[in-house]
Amino acid sequence: MKKIVYITGVGQSEVKRPSLKSGAELTIDACLEAVADAGLQLDDIDGVACWPGDNNNGAPFSPIGPVGLKTLLGLDVKWFGGGYEGPGPIAGIINGAMAIEAGLCRHVLVFRTITESSARLKDKTVSTLGKIGGKSGRDSNPLWMNYTPFNVHSATILIAMYAQKHFHDYGLTSEQLGQIAMTCRANAADNPKAIYKSPMSLDDYMSSRVIASPLRLFDCDVHCDASTAIILSRKDCAKDTRRDPVLIEAVGAGNSQPWSWDQISLTHMITRDVAKNMWSNTDLKPKDVDCAQLYDGFSILTLIWMEALGLCGIGEGGAFIEGGQRISRTGEMPINTNGGQLSGGRTHGLGYVHEACQQIWGRAGDRQLTKCDTAVVAAGGGPLGGSTLLRRADL
Repeated sequence: MKKIVYITGVGQSEVKRPSLKSGAELTIDACLEAVADAGLQLDDIDGVACWPGDNNNGAPFSPIGPVGLKTLLGLDVKWFGGGYEGPGPIAGIINGAMAIEAGLCRHVLVFRTITESSARLKDKTVSTLGKIGGKSGRDSNPLWMNYTPFNVHSATILIAMYAQKHFHDYGLTSEQLGQIAMTCRANAADNPKAIYKSPMSLDDYMSSRVIASPLRLFDCDVHCDASTAIILSRKDCAKDTRRDPVLIEAVGAGNSQPWSWDQISLTHMITRDVAKNMWSNTDLKPKDVDCAQLYDGFSILTLIWMEALGLCGIGEGGAFIEGGQRISRTGEMPINTNGGQLSGGRTHGLGYVHEACQQIWGRAGDRQLTKCDTAVVAAGGGPLGGSTLLRRADL
């Protein structure tokens, strides 16, 4: 990367379970807040990016894509994009940064909207995989349909295999894994938008019902309705924005393994390819990271990302998180400081970027870290994944 792309503003709608607002309303709220946060006008926005775009013709997994947003806000853009595959939930950040580096635009509005909570009130199969009872699930494509004869109707069942393999190979225990859920809940208590804020003890975690062994209820993220928006700006244009921008130091993507989730190494999936690519594009090292905002669609994914990114040793994640102190806000590697998706709400990717920027800007309120100059964000699981390294930088 040329290191000429900065984050200049962020915005987020209400986060509700469910929201009374439509996906379009939530998206507009987040995007207008982000534009104002950067001190820009809508006329300044000449690029739009999101993930996964107009998926399934506006299904709750992605109720609005770049074409819809461009029309709603009346934007005159030089570039826009959204696609399902690739770096996963933060693909909009990576694609938008590449568009700026290619000289296609100056300011890119990146957003991610999800309305699965309200949709589940009407149809509980909207977030399932493949087809159940003739209804289309969230990812109803031929690949997922190959799983349904074996009763794999939920991502939980797939991810449980990864967790079980880590338990088998490295000795991870439920008591250790539960520290991720407990840490996220403790952090969510200081996030006004978080879905779940009540305290969680290890006994609470261990007594929650098993969804797919060894994963329990509190190992699974919480569906919500929300939209998050991020403004990316070219270096020369970032100088004129409202606040000191956050530099996108490096990004990671790539996949050297087969697509299907059950053919990829069950203890690391795509994560090590992504991490290797990101660290090869910067002089910074894992020891330079002040906080990690890591995908917790399921708690085991957070642990797998920690190991892949070098925040702890391969197979040493269980020992590293044992007791929870090291990953707490006062520990050596704070994680998911807004409560993540396990307690804060499934904002699905961009919520981590939003929180990383709030920490670097010192705007995280009661959950603010004492020091946060550099943050790593990683999102995705299975064959989809991307990461970005963000740091405080003076123009």
